[in-house]
Amino acid sequence: MQWNLEQIRLFVSVAEGQSFSAVARRLQRAQSAVSNAIAMLETDLGVLLFERSSGRQPRLTAAGLSLLEEVREVLRQCERLEGRALGLVRGEEVRLRLAQDEAMPYQPVLDSLEALAKAFPLLEVQLASGAQGEVARKLLERRADLGLLFHHEQMPDALERQRLGTIEMVTVCGAGHPLATAGPVDRRELARHRQLLMAPQDSHYPGGEQLSPAVWRTDSFYAMAELLMRNLGWAWLPRHVVQYPTYQNQLVELNCDWTPPPLVVELVCRRDEALGPAARWLAAAFAQHLQALG
Repeated sequence: MQWNLEQIRLFVSVAEGQSFSAVARRLQRAQSAVSNAIAMLETDLGVLLFERSSGRQPRLTAAGLSLLEEVREVLRQCERLEGRALGLVRGEEVRLRLAQDEAMPYQPVLDSLEALAKAFPLLEVQLASGAQGEVARKLLERRADLGLLFHHEQMPDALERQRLGTIEMVTVCGAGHPLATAGPVDRRELARHRQLLMAPQDSHYPGGEQLSPAVWRTDSFYAMAELLMRNLGWAWLPRHVVQYPTYQNQLVELNCDWTPPPLVVELVCRRDEALGPAARWLAAAFAQHLQALG
């Protein structure tokens, strides 16, 4: 094996940018140096990675396409190796910064943090809550070490995620809404009334399917519940939000022929920064308390 990490990094960059010259400009290197590195990688691997036609951008060959994800995984493993080595040098954390989606169920989080305080009494903890997107942004900007959020498809590549459990979604409206006394309802009946959805439109949360032509959007499940209390529409909400004391007797769960799949709760961290012992302990504790929630 003669190839090196620099060559496979260039391979991924060219595959994603589809231009030797663009990669060379970004790295402030000669285009010939980039081309030669790719050619040497092809020689070492024994396969042609790109089709090079005069006057056309390089295109991945079938072999190049099949190897691309393997190469990306090699680079991800290298990031994990560097992060793990840093963790070994660093030892136990002095501080743990936890960022969570504001709609995360409180009880599992608080129970886990209470237990963490007993297990790591000298650990400093910083807890931040925010609407969707803010948790991932804090991790990317290194303003948080650990994130708790709900699964969505558009997760940045720099972040690693681990499934912890699920939370049930239910169909609800305000106690004074016409649907509240309608009995069993189907999707056609729901479509006749204003629907409240999460923003942005491409959030890909469970319950993001638009049924009604009339839609309002918000970036918070709790803000959505406040609108529901004012009978401004119907929505799919996590069950623990509906059961929050402020909304009890104010929101009505509808008997509907379809509800979204449950929200998947994920633990998220940077791939290039290994979790310390306190963070790993907290992740296990939260998964346990989340399962107890049912």
